[in-house]
Amino acid sequence: MIEKTTIPGEVLFVGAGPGDPELITLKGLKALQQAELVVYAGSLVNPALLDECRDDCVIHDSAPLNLGQVLELMIPAAQAGKRVVRLHTGDPALYGAIQEQMEALDAAGVNYRVIPGVTATFAAAASLKQELTLPGVSQTLVLTRMAGRTPVPATEDLRNIARIGGSLCLYLSVGMMDKLVSELLVGGIFTPQTPVAVVYRASWPDEKIVEGSLTDIAAKVEQAGISRQALVLVGEVLKARTQGVPEKSKLYDADFAHGYRDKL
Repeated sequence: MIEKTTIPGEVLFVGAGPGDPELITLKGLKALQQAELVVYAGSLVNPALLDECRDDCVIHDSAPLNLGQVLELMIPAAQAGKRVVRLHTGDPALYGAIQEQMEALDAAGVNYRVIPGVTATFAAAASLKQELTLPGVSQTLVLTRMAGRTPVPATEDLRNIARIGGSLCLYLSVGMMDKLVSELLVGGIFTPQTPVAVVYRASWPDEKIVEGSLTDIAAKVEQAGISRQALVLVGEVLKARTQGVPEKSKLYDADFAHGYRDKL
């Protein structure tokens, strides 16, 4: 027996995943199927997911709404005992603007929970058939963005982040490729030969992948006509598909014992 995921009078923030409607979690899908009110991020969430809603579900696109208008939909519905889903793209915890919504729900005395989703970074890695943490190459993954209309703290300026090295995935930054490249090079770890992959609309039917290095990626992205809705992945791990893995994982090494396996 499938238990009810939603609870009357509660708001569920649900991660819809990166685009492919089959990449929503089972828990998120069940919440959507049980909802009586859905407020979804229409500019980014695949509308095919809305086909899973009940016939009597009230659905609102939040793209033309401001925060106050979104809350005016959710709070009265929850207070009236409705099952409410706020459907965000990817994972709600990453660039989801959910904290301000939860703060307002706290103030109104409305209960809420968060159901995580698949963020576009991992959909992009899947499309590239690329592991982002390779032994001897990178054990660190940084998810970040360049400053735009939303500022970035000074300590997180991209040239500072670039000093870490590792594998980088930049959101909301593909429209500033020339500046992105120059900031990464200033960090002193990445070089003009560092590989880069730009994944447009990861997991969507019109997905597009552009690959190059910090030397030529800006020109390639411009030629491809990509200016939004794309992730920029940077790091030496991207060489693995063509040059092989320099160091094998200890996890499955025959000479490596752990709590579940003895040495051969």
